[in-house]
Amino acid sequence: MDGKCLSEAICFPPRWRADARVLILGSMPGVASLQAQRYYAHPRNAFWPILGQLCGFDPALEYEPRVQALLDKRIALWDVIERCVRPGSLDSRIDPQSVAPNDLVALILQLPQLRAIAHWADSVAERLGARAPVLLTLPSTSPAHAALSREQKLERWRELMVYL
Repeated sequence: MDGKCLSEAICFPPRWRADARVLILGSMPGVASLQAQRYYAHPRNAFWPILGQLCGFDPALEYEPRVQALLDKRIALWDVIERCVRPGSLDSRIDPQSVAPNDLVALILQLPQLRAIAHWADSVAERLGARAPVLLTLPSTSPAHAALSREQKLERWRELMVYL
């Protein structure tokens, strides 16, 4: 995938365990993540540094131990879009006619202790109307969303910890 002309992007499977209390929803992995086959793989994405600081793990860990650290904190990860056509990584470039949503309801029904769903402000997740007992709208950790500093994003993401 070269990022200039993605034919069809396909999301990763959800990462979860049955006692998850928080579900973090992205829209669709960007080009760097799709190439690496890892959530939030872009080197300037603040997701792992922010979650590492909040959850007490080293964001420099290998990928699977980072994911396991989130699971141990009862945090699940997934995307609202199963597949779509998008040149590049920006959600604004997603062809709306190509969007096939993931079955969020099926996953949520398997999470009886779910207390909150977190997603990005103005994200596809928000537009698709993800539902949960509490719906947290948090700033995107993507470097494309530079309106807030990493420290400001971290402060907003602290809201998540109340639900764990």
